[in-house]
Amino acid sequence: MATLMIQGTTSDAGKSTVVAALCRVLARRGVSVAPFKPQNMALNSAVTVDGGEIGRSTALQAQACYLEAHSDMNPVLLKPETDRGAQVILRGKVYGHMDALDYHAFKRTAQESVMAAWRALESRFDVVIAEGAGSPAEINLREGDIANMGFAEAANCPVLLVGDIDRGGVFAQLVGTLALLSESEQARTKGFIINRFRGDITLLEPGLEWLQAHTGKPVLGTLPYLQGLVLDSEDSIGTIQAEKKSQVINIIVPALPRISNHTDFDPLRLHPQVALTFVGPEQTIPPADVIILPGSKSTASDLAWLKRQGWDNAIQRHLRYGGKVLGICGGFQMLGEWVDDPDGLEGQPGKVAGLGLLPLTTRMVPGKQLRNVSGVLVGETTTTTGYEIHNGISEGPALDRPLFDINGRPEGSVSEDGQIIGTYLHGLFDHPEACHALLKQLGLSDGEQSDYQAHRERELDRLADMLEAYVDIEAVIRLIEAGASPLR
Repeated sequence: MATLMIQGTTSDAGKSTVVAALCRVLARRGVSVAPFKPQNMALNSAVTVDGGEIGRSTALQAQACYLEAHSDMNPVLLKPETDRGAQVILRGKVYGHMDALDYHAFKRTAQESVMAAWRALESRFDVVIAEGAGSPAEINLREGDIANMGFAEAANCPVLLVGDIDRGGVFAQLVGTLALLSESEQARTKGFIINRFRGDITLLEPGLEWLQAHTGKPVLGTLPYLQGLVLDSEDSIGTIQAEKKSQVINIIVPALPRISNHTDFDPLRLHPQVALTFVGPEQTIPPADVIILPGSKSTASDLAWLKRQGWDNAIQRHLRYGGKVLGICGGFQMLGEWVDDPDGLEGQPGKVAGLGLLPLTTRMVPGKQLRNVSGVLVGETTTTTGYEIHNGISEGPALDRPLFDINGRPEGSVSEDGQIIGTYLHGLFDHPEACHALLKQLGLSDGEQSDYQAHRERELDRLADMLEAYVDIEAVIRLIEAGASPLR
């Protein structure tokens, strides 16, 4: 059994995609492989087969391995609630809320969970492909590190370092990162992968030769910039360009400060008949057919932000002109009359007025709801699947008109006039039949079916094909085979 770790010179250097690609390459070759991310900070998360919560990018890597996501794959997940504090998820379950200094002191305890989860994975799989977080060269965070070299040292595994040439300065990234590592960390860094290259490779080759001569470490591959690659992002709202047809439905989404699971919208952004726009702070709120209020990690504070930005008035005007409104998870809670957080589970304790569009009240209670669900749209035979990740429990007469029937349990709400819809389900647009039926409810009468799950599979295979073509996979496999740790 062996572990290989992929680390990056910066955030968004391409670690997640390289891990996903490598997982799919090995899985296609029949290798028993699993992904592992010791620590992640993200607001995009997924519910696991064992009822836990992990980062969405790790769940995608599990799919690359043809596996269901498990909480062992991402034992520490930090979900930011403010600029200085986060909810701490430990092996899939909420551990508590900590500010940055408290968490720094807590990392010794967190490392025990990290190593236990890694050992559990290694007992079930032949190969583990681990992913770092940010950069290993953050010297202010090196004490007690569990995300990068701290884990690699404890697991005694080899490391490959990824640099993003599209940002510029890739040689400085790689050499500088290596220089800030300890001697043992430099020794376990076995080579480099350069990501997102555009142009003639012959112009890059003198630099690659210099890098190998200067560091004594090989460049195992230079990956081309993949145009149009769309896969679940870890956190940032990326740009997705898709060709649109003449008949489209215009959807706008407020880019909340603590927006969570915005990957819900990737299927819509790729749909040929949907024009979806995120509207950021201080931007003019444009006219649209549908407004979707997304999930939020801090519902009350994001609700206050919405009101300061004028969305409450814009939504009322939108409804008067016959527009539709959909609220997902935190956005569903905002549609109600009150959001009550007596214990301050998502910020300051207190009760705040909602948008008053649905007769319901939400109370934040300890014990997060985490579950994968399946059911049907009320009044139809369309099957849907999704997942719930939320603290609040909503009550009120609005729930007497549910959107879904989840195995006999009513879920969500639809207003009497059909203009306002709310649900706790994430991932509701991922499957073609459900996406088609929901878009019809939102006003796209003659819509096409768009299969986002099939799209994910194609993109994962596209990544794997790229890795096979541009990386010395046999050299990577030799590293994995040589990476068996005496700690096992």
